Amino acid sequence: MTDTKDLAGRVVLVTGASRGLGYAAAKNAALRGAHVVAVARTVGGLEDLDDEIQSMGSSATLVPMDLTDGEAIDRLGAAIFERWGQLDGLIGNAGALGVLSPLPHIQPKDFGSVFAVNVAANYRLIRSFDLLLRQSDAGRAVFVSSGAALSAKPYWGLYAASKAALDAMVKAYAGEMAITEVKVNVFYPGQVRTAMRAKAMPGEDPQSLPSPDDVAPKMVDLVSPAYEKTGMRVDVLKGEEPL
Repeated sequence: MTDTKDLAGRVVLVTGASRGLGYAAAKNAALRGAHVVAVARTVGGLEDLDDEIQSMGSSATLVPMDLTDGEAIDRLGAAIFERWGQLDGLIGNAGALGVLSPLPHIQPKDFGSVFAVNVAANYRLIRSFDLLLRQSDAGRAVFVSSGAALSAKPYWGLYAASKAALDAMVKAYAGEMAITEVKVNVFYPGQVRTAMRAKAMPGEDPQSLPSPDDVAPKMVDLVSPAYEKTGMRVDVLKGEEPL
């Protein structure tokens, strides 16, 4: 699907777009014809992305923003409505690993910051963009989660709990949207060569892992009008199953 223009004329928003999987997803969406709304905190990374997207003959709107600023998300929703009147694709990719630690040793501020990014920010995106997605003829939303939500290994409790909460929230939202044209799913990218992975597994050889560019097209597939399933967990390693 990735060599087609299945997203031509569509507006796709990607969070965490300044590096890693989000950067690769934004590039892939642009390659497939989308106008990309790229959201991230790092201006330099967004500018690099813009250069790449322009070089392939596509266009992007850069939005330097901290996703924990809920009012900024609301303003972005209003701006998208004023400019396009709808949002065709939402890729909620931004995430925080937090600390890998025994649960009693985790500081409250670290616990709160991980849930702010991995759960609350995605709730604010849903809240602000719901009507925009409904205005599309084939609104699609996908949120990046992790197998940690299911395995909940020792020392991974904070990250695992946040991703399990994200999965539950997306499952509920998908059910609420069942009678609309909007499809809502979760994506498990597996082990990918990213900065977050390197932080979590510092002893691992990054060259043994797939690159973000290898994995991103599978995620972008989920915001294509051609993908008509909803309430699914799409796992790169294990396939698809209902949430």
